[in-house]
Amino acid sequence: MKLNLGVLAAAILMSANVSAADVYPSRPVRLIVPYAPGGSADIVARRISDEWAKALGGSIFVENKGGAGGNLGVDAVAKSAPDGYTIGLQTVSLAINPALFAKMPYDTLKDLAPIGMIASSQHVLVVNPKLPAKNTQELLALLKANPTKHSYGSAGAGSTFHMSAELFKTVAKVEILHVPYKGGGPALLDTMAGMVDMSFPVLSAAVPHVKGEKLRAIGVTGTKRSPLLPNVPTLAESGVPGYAFDTWFIAFAPANMPKPMIDKLNAALNTALNSPELKAKLINDGFDPTPSSPAEAQARVAKELVTWNKLIKERGITGE
Repeated sequence: MKLNLGVLAAAILMSANVSAADVYPSRPVRLIVPYAPGGSADIVARRISDEWAKALGGSIFVENKGGAGGNLGVDAVAKSAPDGYTIGLQTVSLAINPALFAKMPYDTLKDLAPIGMIASSQHVLVVNPKLPAKNTQELLALLKANPTKHSYGSAGAGSTFHMSAELFKTVAKVEILHVPYKGGGPALLDTMAGMVDMSFPVLSAAVPHVKGEKLRAIGVTGTKRSPLLPNVPTLAESGVPGYAFDTWFIAFAPANMPKPMIDKLNAALNTALNSPELKAKLINDGFDPTPSSPAEAQARVAKELVTWNKLIKERGITGE
């Protein structure tokens, strides 16, 4: 019997490719966080990476690649090979930045493939304790009586501190001077020092200072109270009906990644997020786990692209 070497070689190559796909991941997966270490996105990435890797049957290492409001790191994922070995984690900025920046290096909907939602985190409106406002109603009265007097500090133009405050101003129909800082830490320090009157930090950053009575919590930004500050009402229930804001975290891959890889990453991520141990750690850090399908993640991003484009254009906000 005459052996066809070409057919044999093709069969061996096909077998090798199938085997490689079956054992994905066969090497470490890089999870890019588009911000410097220590921020909320970095905390979430490092908190979930071990459990996610365990469920995936491989290893995941976190790489910080900050710059341009998160755009540099996201673009690095968008332009990477869709082979399952470079993925990213981003916040709600994935939906905010396209309206903030005149030129974007990637198209959020065309160049990225959502893997799934990870978690969400509320912000909290905090004021300097010397400010004569102990609740939302008193603060609104103070702001409306002095429309150009009071200020808030943010982690920078386009940050979630900034966006949650601008949404508050829009819904509550008040004006507060924006003072951008190079990070949330300096903004909080100046709020405690009285250099600015208030800020909208993430819960995890604010809770120690609220409990230490260096800041007064007026209201949380989400649709329900936080277990970290159970006696602090939501802003919606205490005087700003219709207001809701949270920072969400999403895992994503470059577009055109094979669906079986996306599905495997999603299944492993959801397994990790449903782990009682990881859930408890995230909640203790101020994050609410929000497992989802890739389609649900895509739908949320698409919806919020519209929402934030409208608000940012109306208020004339830029990230430049």
